Amino acid sequence: MTELVRLSKRMSELGLCSRREADEWIERGWVRVDGKVVAELGSKVLPQQRISVERQAAAEQSKRVTILINKPVGYVSGQAEDGYTPAVALIKPENRWSECKIDTAFHPTQLRSLVPAGRLDIDSVGLLVLTQDGRVAKHLIGETTTVEKEYLVRVAYSKPGTLPASDLQRLNHGLSLDGKKLLPAKVSWQNEDQLKFVLREGKKRQIRRMCEMVGLKVLGLKRVRIGKLRLGNLPEGQWRYLREDEQF
Repeated sequence: MTELVRLSKRMSELGLCSRREADEWIERGWVRVDGKVVAELGSKVLPQQRISVERQAAAEQSKRVTILINKPVGYVSGQAEDGYTPAVALIKPENRWSECKIDTAFHPTQLRSLVPAGRLDIDSVGLLVLTQDGRVAKHLIGETTTVEKEYLVRVAYSKPGTLPASDLQRLNHGLSLDGKKLLPAKVSWQNEDQLKFVLREGKKRQIRRMCEMVGLKVLGLKRVRIGKLRLGNLPEGQWRYLREDEQF
């Protein structure tokens, strides 16, 4: 017998929305299971049952924005903490990149429920994605994501000589954090003091901790790509909307 699963979880698995969005839609009566409206939170379904959503849900989802920002040093990605300013504070009309050509007009409601889809620590700079769309967040930071994130990392070796090839190989595959083996990475030298990291996961301060394990001190860290989207010429401290024709 097939096991029942929560309706909101099943909707997230199907890529219809995030679990939080699913709960909102269920409460509003916008979700049907096999053609019948289900408006009770916590309802369960069988995996083979057909789930559909009302047009109002799709219309609301289409209004949700995704914003790309070039985060400077000194800003935190998420909630304000220890007196530091969150990156969302930079999202105001005067900081919108002049080359952001789409017609979307800025409105303060776009800041509501705008969450980081992947973090950058306070000392790191570069591409940060903030989104109101649960599908985007799940795609970028969900447990099963395979989206690559690319970083340029300036380092100094704390031992005499240069980093041995065997330690570079360990950075590519062979290190563990918090008792768990890291997924294979792509790590290569760009010049004598800069490495390129391409990761498919994002543990807390992962690159800095990986570097420490092989005797490297991180002097600067910049994220330049998430999936197919590059930071490009977006100036530091400025932001733009994700265009309809762009995909991660």
